Amino acid sequence: MAIFYNKIQRRNPSLKKDETKLWYPVLRRVDQVKEKEVAKQIADETTLNPKEAEMAVAQLKKVLINALTNGNSVQLGDWGSFYLSISSKGSEKEDDVSSDNVKKINIRFKPGKELKEAIEKAQFRDAAALTEKAHKKK
Repeated sequence: MAIFYNKIQRRNPSLKKDETKLWYPVLRRVDQVKEKEVAKQIADETTLNPKEAEMAVAQLKKVLINALTNGNSVQLGDWGSFYLSISSKGSEKEDDVSSDNVKKINIRFKPGKELKEAIEKAQFRDAAALTEKAHKKK
């Protein structure tokens, strides 16, 4: 398991007046695992067949959406919790506060202990290695 990064040169964002550019590692997504692939991997690791696993993933999605849109958070064991937060504009008077003050709804995920520990064990690799590997295969 590896998490890949690219090397990017930019100004230090915490130093407003500093014009010196430094090099930073920036995460690079290698690929995206789609819902059907998630279900396939679940089927490979359980007694569920691929269609049953797809149905289970679809139901999880349905339950998650329903819970969040009803004002609940959803905790999935040590994996983590999903919850909503909002960005809003203020009003001078309490009576002027309404749903019109809400500018944006944000979906948040707070990782649990198991997920944090797994990510901490991941190794970082320069994404240039992906390009080199692709060139060697040709």
